[in-house]
Amino acid sequence: MSEVNHQRIKTNGIWMHIAEQGKGPLVLLLHGFPEIWYSWRHQITCLANHGYHVVSPDMRGYGDSDSPLNPNSYTVVHLVGDLIGLLDHFGQKQAFVVGTDWGAVAGWHLSLFRPDRVKGLVTLNVPYFPRSPNAKPIESVKQMIGEGSHVFQFQEPGRAEWSFARYDYLTVMKKFLLLNRTDNLVAPPGMEIIDYLETPSLLPSWITEEDLQVYADKFLESGFTGPFNYYRAMDLNWEYLAPWQGSKITVPTKFIAGDKDIGFETLGTKEYVEGDVFKSLVPNLEVVILDGHHFIHQEKAQEVSHEILSFLSKISVD
Repeated sequence: MSEVNHQRIKTNGIWMHIAEQGKGPLVLLLHGFPEIWYSWRHQITCLANHGYHVVSPDMRGYGDSDSPLNPNSYTVVHLVGDLIGLLDHFGQKQAFVVGTDWGAVAGWHLSLFRPDRVKGLVTLNVPYFPRSPNAKPIESVKQMIGEGSHVFQFQEPGRAEWSFARYDYLTVMKKFLLLNRTDNLVAPPGMEIIDYLETPSLLPSWITEEDLQVYADKFLESGFTGPFNYYRAMDLNWEYLAPWQGSKITVPTKFIAGDKDIGFETLGTKEYVEGDVFKSLVPNLEVVILDGHHFIHQEKAQEVSHEILSFLSKISVD
């Protein structure tokens, strides 16, 4: 990783840390919860070696990027503003965008708000869902899977911070990054989600103790409030997104899912991404389902890199 350069860039009123490598067309790699730029370590070098300028930021609230205190500073409007600032910093009118989890949410909304700035979009595990005209997200989550959901438990300021603090940071990382359950992620009544998650005693072959320590060290410095604030801004997102009710994502898109991701079968994600509604909202869409779990860009790094590269090549030729 010695060729990966690091710097902090002023964008949208915050300082954002980025890791970058390579020269060529710009590719943004956007991580999710609870990750940092390092989650894309395999793809950064692979894409750079294939002639791309790869930029992987610590998203706002994470790692070495600024972490505003107000949860209202974590809406999709803010996330998209950060990314526009990155493109402007590099003097690029357009970029390829790759995102997983909350990074996928950011990529979807960058493509929704500013399709003129996105050459092509690759999203992992989180599809684009239509905005409900009537129901706010948190109430919908509560009704669908209950108050034991991490989305619900992360809402109250201080609650998740307190429960996470009972564990060392390495253990927290193991509980989330090594998550291999495929059903809905819901804690039983009266139990916090962090207590419900198991701590695997053996590491899978795709990650090392040293890798996990990189995450643990960064979250020890930055804490979890910034990441939790993404969830605390979900209802505000719903309010801000009203003008885009019914809008489509028109940029060329590849969606990649792990067939063993949380709730892929049980929450209806598989049915949705293979159905007509998703394709009607994202007309220029290719769907790829791989054998893997939620952090598939790390678990199946080579396969995911191949899928990204084949998409970038296709778009560049088109």
